Amino acid sequence: MRLRTLLGGALGTVGAAVVGNRLLKHRADGLENPLVGIERTYRWRGIETSYTVAGDPNDPHLLLLHGIYAGSSSHEFEPIVERLAEEYRVFAVDLPGFGRSERPPLVYSATLYAEFVRDFVDDVTDDPIVVASSLTGAFAADAAGETDIEQLVLVGPTAETGEERPWVRTLLRTPVVGTTLFNVLASKPSIRYFYDRDGYYDSSRIDEREVEYAWKSAHQSGARYAPASFASGTLDPEFDLATELAALETPTTLVWGRDAELVPLADGRDLAEAADLDLVVIDYATQLPHAEHPDKFLEYLTAELLQSSGSVDE
Repeated sequence: MRLRTLLGGALGTVGAAVVGNRLLKHRADGLENPLVGIERTYRWRGIETSYTVAGDPNDPHLLLLHGIYAGSSSHEFEPIVERLAEEYRVFAVDLPGFGRSERPPLVYSATLYAEFVRDFVDDVTDDPIVVASSLTGAFAADAAGETDIEQLVLVGPTAETGEERPWVRTLLRTPVVGTTLFNVLASKPSIRYFYDRDGYYDSSRIDEREVEYAWKSAHQSGARYAPASFASGTLDPEFDLATELAALETPTTLVWGRDAELVPLADGRDLAEAADLDLVVIDYATQLPHAEHPDKFLEYLTAELLQSSGSVDE
């Protein structure tokens, strides 16, 4: 009788989890494109990826690559896309496994993302300036060695997110338990906690629409597969970022939030010194200075790009 009771309780728990997961997915349906511009698709290795393009086709190309975290997407750049489009032909991509792009059950890797960036640059853009955030900065640096990128602007880049834990990836990929655990990790309180702790210096600047969009993005079909690789530490590139950047011929600027803790400013200074790169520091900012302080970010970005082209004195 006791065994039967335990089995019945376990089945009831699993059944509740299945129902709860389906309800969450239903509530998160309808992920709209949040950016100004025209949405297009780029088919890459059988994966339909989504990107938004804005601005005059005759202007210099600028590619925006969002960071990696549960619920991440090109929405990260929503505060700056429209203004960038006044001077550039802007391409804002949802990486495979995120946003409005397809999310097949692949084992996502750093090599996959570096090759995607390389191919997107070659097939869709023309010698773009690339702005990449966090771990994606390492993917962009990897791609830059094999394709024509005019300039790199890396926001708090890193190539190390912790020790590898493949069992975490395996667990999060399981149908019921993995989905349930991921739904907890990608709940609205968890997403807001991430923005509050690591994304923004001033929590009052967090737009609840941003939290809502990230939550919806994190509850699309297949949304857990790419973050599972990230959470397990298996998305880290197998190179030293400073060595990789130092070897690049592509002009590169680092941008850091002065109060960043996840990837602290001390790391940025060490990276800039080791690779002999310019470092721009934005006050009262952490991991997402482009979202929290778009005016200041654009001011510094414009100055760096003009300086690189020789329009401004050193």
